[in-house]
Formats: sequence, C-alpha cells, structure tokens
Amino acid sequence: MIRIDIRKRDGLARAGIFTCEGGSIPQVPFPAVLETDTVFPSLATRGGTNVPISAPAEFVKTYISRGPDQPVALHPALENPAQSGDIVMVANWHTALSNPRRYVGWLKNLKEKTPADTLWYAPGTALPSNAHILCYSGFGLFDYIAVDLKSAQGLFCTPEGEFPAEAQKSGICSCEGCKTGDLKVHNRRALDGEVALVRYFIGQSKLRELVEARCRMNANHVAIMRHLDTDYTGTELYAPVARSGVMRANSGESMQRVEVRRFAERLLTRYRPPTATVAVLLPCSAKKPYSLSQSHRRFQMAIAGRAHELIITSPLGLVPRELECVYPAMHYDVPVTGYWDAEECRYISDILARYLTLHKYDRVIAHLEGGALRVAEMAAETCGITLEYTCREHPTGEAALAQLSHSLDCERRVKDDRLHGMLSYQFGCDFDTKGMLSRGHFPELFYSKNNQQVFSIDTGNGLLRPTFEGWALIPQGYRVTISDFLPEGDVLVPGVVEADPAIRDGDEVLVVGPKATATGRAAMSAAEMKNSKRGVAVRVRKIKKVAV
Repeated sequence: MIRIDIRKRDGLARAGIFTCEGGSIPQVPFPAVLETDTVFPSLATRGGTNVPISAPAEFVKTYISRGPDQPVALHPALENPAQSGDIVMVANWHTALSNPRRYVGWLKNLKEKTPADTLWYAPGTALPSNAHILCYSGFGLFDYIAVDLKSAQGLFCTPEGEFPAEAQKSGICSCEGCKTGDLKVHNRRALDGEVALVRYFIGQSKLRELVEARCRMNANHVAIMRHLDTDYTGTELYAPVARSGVMRANSGESMQRVEVRRFAERLLTRYRPPTATVAVLLPCSAKKPYSLSQSHRRFQMAIAGRAHELIITSPLGLVPRELECVYPAMHYDVPVTGYWDAEECRYISDILARYLTLHKYDRVIAHLEGGALRVAEMAAETCGITLEYTCREHPTGEAALAQLSHSLDCERRVKDDRLHGMLSYQFGCDFDTKGMLSRGHFPELFYSKNNQQVFSIDTGNGLLRPTFEGWALIPQGYRVTISDFLPEGDVLVPGVVEADPAIRDGDEVLVVGPKATATGRAAMSAAEMKNSKRGVAVRVRKIKKVAV
C-alpha cells in the first residue's frame, strides 16, 4: 500500500513522505529519485508510454492504459481518472521542457483535473540540470533513466549542465564516482544531491530563489519560469501569502513573482488609505520595517503626521506606511545599485499611477531622488497630476528635511490608523476602528477594544492575528466551515465542508462548526481543501466550544 503525506507546500512544489508499506523502501522523503521498478515492478513492461504530449485525443485513448499496481497515466488529451492519494505519471515530459510556450498550458491542463493530494512522477526526465524546474512545476518523483542515458552517451552531469566525460577529471566533483572514474555513479549521485537540495529549499520556502539562480544556464528554463509567472491566476492559487525568511529579489523576474504581484493587486483593490489631503512620496530603506531605519525616523520627524506617507520601492512598487510590516514589504531584499532600468520604472510607475488615480490627494509631494523620482514623474504624467518637490537629491539632508517640514506647515495631522489599513489589505473589509487601542513595541503590536484583545501583529509575516473577539468585527470572508465534530487539534481536510475561495496557504482563518469555532492559519488554499481528501487544512491556534 502506498501513502503520500504532503508536509510542505511552496507554490506548485510539494515535499513530504512517500511510504510504500510492505515494500523494500518503506519510507522516503520526496521530492525523491527512486529505482521505480522496486515500487512498480510491472512498469518496465508497460506499453503505450511513448505517446507524445501533443498527440490528439483519439490516438492517446488508443494507446494509453493503466496496468495493475502502476501510476495513473496523465495526458492533456485524456480525462483524468486519478484519485486523491494516487501517484500520477506524465510520460515524455522531458519533451515539454524544450517547448516553453506550451509547457504551462499542458501543465495547467493536467493540474486542473488532478486532485491536489497526488504525487507527480516524470519518468525518464530528471537530470541535475533540470530537477529545479521540474519540482517548481509540481513534480516530486523521478528515476535514474535520464542520467543513465547521459552516462551511456559519455556525458558528465552537473546542475549547470551536461559536459563531455573528460570534465570528470577536472576536479569539479569529488564524489565516489569521480574518485574511481565511474561516470554512472557520479551522474546518479549528482541527481540525488540536486533533488535533496531542492527538497531542502522547499522546506525553507525558498525554492523560487533557487530556481532563479539555477535556470540561468538554460534558456528554456528561464522561459518556462517566465511563462509560469505570466499565468498569475493559475499560480496564485497555490502560492502562500507569506514565506519564512527573506524574499530575495535578485533578478528582473522578481517583479513578476506571485508575492510581488499579489501585493500590488491587493494594494489597488482592497487597501483603504486614511483620509488625507496630502501624500508624501518617500524612498525606501535597506532596513525593514522602514520605520526602524534612521532615514525614515528623520522623514517621520519632518512630516510629523501631517501627510500620508507612501514609500516608492523596487520590486513592490508602492508601500503605504500602514503596510510596511505586511509580507513581503518587511521581508524583501534587493540589490542596490542606484540604477532603475526602463522595465523597472515602467512597472513601478504604473502601480503608482493607478493608486493615485484611485485615491485622490490635493497635493502630492515628491521627496525623492534618482530612479524613484523618475518613477514618480512618470506616474504623475500618466494620471495628470502636478508634483511638488522638496528635494531632487539627498532626501536625508538637513536642507531637504527642512524643506519637507516647511511644505507641510499649514496641514492638519492625519489620523494614524495602521490597523485600518492592514485590515482592509488582509481581509478586504472596511470598518471603523474607533475605540481601539494599541500597546507593545513596534512592530510587535497588540490591539484591544473595551479591554479585550482583538488583534495582534505576527512579527514573522506581518499579518494580523484576530482573536475570537476580533473575528466578530470582520463581517465576512476567510471562514472555513467544518462538519459536526469538536476539533481536538488541527482541522483535517475530510472535516471541511466549505471554505472561502479567497483563502490561501498561510491566511488567518476562522473555523466555524456546529460544535465549535476555532482560530488558526490555513495550511492550504481553499481550492486545495476542496480538491483533496487528506492532509491538514487548518493549523488551529485556539478552540472554543459552541454552547448548546
């Protein structure tokens, strides 16, 4: 009996434990490379596995079938017979890697009709140089066929590519195969090591960073990553709302990451700014959150609460002061060169222009220099507003700060309501926060009303954690309905009756059932809860019985 236990999600990628009870390999962490005939002894003699991915439906139906105790064959032209917990197999996927334009279409077709809690097997495909993009696409089980073929062809496999066998003597690798001159052993060990590295990065929620680094050696891999980014609605469903650690935006493609695009989308569709007549555009800082940096402390002293503060930054575009703690605004790192290229300027200026069109200010002050100033000017021209300048260089200089302060002499203070902005961004709701008090040391803040705590900021991801009293203030959304049982811990998928479609992995949710309510964090998206039959749906923080 085969069991699949998904323990970590990172976008489309999955990591967990693959168990073959009664077999020679009882438990294996995946993504994994196996001698798959030990798990599926009859797979080697199975016919119909050389059907092209682009083949028409009638041809595919004629040749593809499933043998006993074998993975379920998937094909874009087939209806999907897979069920939750199955291992599914996509033969000839190595040919898709050379066709980036159709890669995402085929992948999306297969994902949409396959249960989320399945393990994906790509036979004869994995090499050390492509394991990263395969796992990034959701595959988690591989074999040694492709590397053994490279060995037979006299090719030396590395994560950077395949080279003539003579490269084995150059000292690139010191594995046992290289020490003995056994090319096959080296190639297998190289694949094992790369898949293990990918598995580690999935566990750290940093697979995207590895993919951005690895794909540079292969133009097709770069194209596949870009095409996946283009399919925002498809990939956003699987992307967590926050990742652990720092989001490293080290390449141009970082602007197209789901986290970056989702931040901009929520900023422009959900976020509600405070009532203010003046906005001040400010540069970002290396230190996060910005308010803890020396430069922003000086900006805030000069502004003295008399304007709404908007930070211009790459790759996020625009970060209102109220959202500076929210992932990824407090968690990104970007190479600082002082130069913003044309694509960067266009992307960020578009976000700023759309924001200024949605939210009107009587005055917009640009306290910027360099690329950020150019972006502000491009946005102002687009939406037809006139900028006021308090500096054009050295924003932290004494003269610039004095000019900034002087420009706000006749302005009233803007209500400082960080909570309102965060609530609108995170839950898409707009309600009055009058009477709420905050305590704690920024950014670790706690909010209360009528002496009852209602919200706190999770300093790990910057999201608000509602208490039961806090959830009572959020009118709707982010609810997970469960069946008639009393949770004794985390809520598992079989107990879920319904979930708000807006829920993503990592979102704060309220669990509602006939016998109990609970607060916690979603362990998967609402779509996956609906499309799975096993796994943890919500990691529960607190449970309250419903009075009968």
